[in-house]
Amino acid sequence: MSELQPREPMRAAAPAAPPSGSGYALAAGLLGWTLDAFDFFILVFAVPAIAAEFHRSVADIAFTITATLAMRPVGAVVFGWLADRYGRRLPLMGDIVFYSVCEVASGLAPNYGSFLVLRALYGAGMGGEWGVGAALAMESVPAGLRGMLSGVLQEGYAVGYLFAAAAYFLVFPHFGWRPLFFIGTIPAVLALYVCAKVPEPQAWEHSRPGHRAIWRTVRKNFRLFAYLVLLMTMMNLMSHGTQDLYPTFLESQRALGPRTVATVALIYNFGALIGGVFFGYISDRVGRRRAMAAASLLGLCMVPAWLYPQSLAWLTAGAFAMQFMVQGAWGIIPAHLAELSPPAARGLFSGLAYQLGVLLAANAAYVEALMARRLGYANALAVVASIVLLAAVIVIMMGSERVGVDFHSDSDAPADR
Repeated sequence: MSELQPREPMRAAAPAAPPSGSGYALAAGLLGWTLDAFDFFILVFAVPAIAAEFHRSVADIAFTITATLAMRPVGAVVFGWLADRYGRRLPLMGDIVFYSVCEVASGLAPNYGSFLVLRALYGAGMGGEWGVGAALAMESVPAGLRGMLSGVLQEGYAVGYLFAAAAYFLVFPHFGWRPLFFIGTIPAVLALYVCAKVPEPQAWEHSRPGHRAIWRTVRKNFRLFAYLVLLMTMMNLMSHGTQDLYPTFLESQRALGPRTVATVALIYNFGALIGGVFFGYISDRVGRRRAMAAASLLGLCMVPAWLYPQSLAWLTAGAFAMQFMVQGAWGIIPAHLAELSPPAARGLFSGLAYQLGVLLAANAAYVEALMARRLGYANALAVVASIVLLAAVIVIMMGSERVGVDFHSDSDAPADR
């Protein structure tokens, strides 16, 4: 599909018996994204401590988050192309091992320069995981349940945040920030799980594109690709603009201790987890765009309750509601991108669009940190979140959707092998 004219959503197929291996595929994608997010958010929680040890500003450490996000398209291209050409399993395994090694090495970095380089390399690994894992999962699950299971898959991101908050709560007060990164060895175990249990999706076996077919498909659908990059830019600004510096806001402006910050983060990420599954379920019935736009608009309404209550209880409730909406919209993304992406390049197309959106949104935390010097963290986060949530609604409704499309009979399969 190369046009952007909105079309009526296709009726989602009735739930069918899960394809062989679909549970393993969903679990592999979920666990990969969970552990990927865990490793990323360990840094988010540790920003002030790392800044103090390296004698750098919070903005300097926030820039390492920018570097991580900026390198993700590199991984999306490398591992996405490998996944479309040779299958989903082996590229996913290799990617998980690569980013696990980078994560552990980050905990051993002797200075700011080496830490920055390692976080950039980690970003390349993180960029490869989403596109390959999402393609593997979405091609394997029943079409009629794709939206809800998309929410389950994407909210591995929230589960990873929960695990990071728990590790920060339990480990950081006693041992500091470095051991948090050593826990990054855990994802390597997942590589063995993927190898032993997950079959290649039949949808990939059906297409098996050749090298030329992959790049020809990307060129043929460039207009759609450009739209998806714009969509993912808005979605990433929503997510990173409401998450990355929120723990720093709680610690620096609200003077909350590490364990209180971790507790609040645990609570609002439960909201994210529930929201992703809820709106994914809704999207199977009302369409992807309507569900995403509704979640984004409701998130815009949550901005005052998210930042300005004086009571810790009400502040926590506002944070819960904000992430319920933001990650509710995000929960639909794996299904939405997989359905819009041409089958000959599904791993590369969806993954690269996602990660280029990350690249274009990579300065969110850094800009917020700079704005906070003048406005304070609450006002800086409010300005950024309000703008991007409203812009996201507009961009979402500009596009089209293919709810419940049958990946096995999609007409864009390549002719050459």
